Amino acid sequence: MKHLAAFAIALLITTPAFAHHCPADMAAIDAALAANPQITAEQLAEVQTLRADGQTQHEAGDHDASVVTLAKAMQILGIQ
Repeated sequence: MKHLAAFAIALLITTPAFAHHCPADMAAIDAALAANPQITAEQLAEVQTLRADGQTQHEAGDHDASVVTLAKAMQILGIQ
């Protein structure tokens, strides 16, 4: 029982640290774009818009929305 309680406390403490990975997602998108992905011009424009929107959301403190927005860009790039 003591181990279970320790595990639960550790999980609660570490979960917020991993919950918002916006900067890592933005870096992954930037790296994928630098590698000249084989996507259409329309997809490229959408990825660039999503990347910019995700950064704006992140800077505004809306990390949940940022993660969702950046995930859409990553899906287009095939890097999830």
